[in-house]
Amino acid sequence: MVSRLIHTRGLTQSDAAKRLGVTRAAVSQYLSRKRGAGEVEMSTELDALIDRWALAVVTGESDMNLCDVCQCALKKY
Repeated sequence: MVSRLIHTRGLTQSDAAKRLGVTRAAVSQYLSRKRGAGEVEMSTELDALIDRWALAVVTGESDMNLCDVCQCALKKY
């Protein structure tokens, strides 16, 4: 998510941190893979949902939330 916000949506690390409610240091650690470094296999549906969520974080306009992403991720199991 952090990578998509910064590399795809053009947010700065500070802006991404504010919108996600984490510190800028945490964002930096996600980008450098010091946090969340595990490779995750995701379905096409989940990948598209995360893109929609990133757009919602940037624009503030969406009918989805983090719970939608989690529910989609849990479908795999």
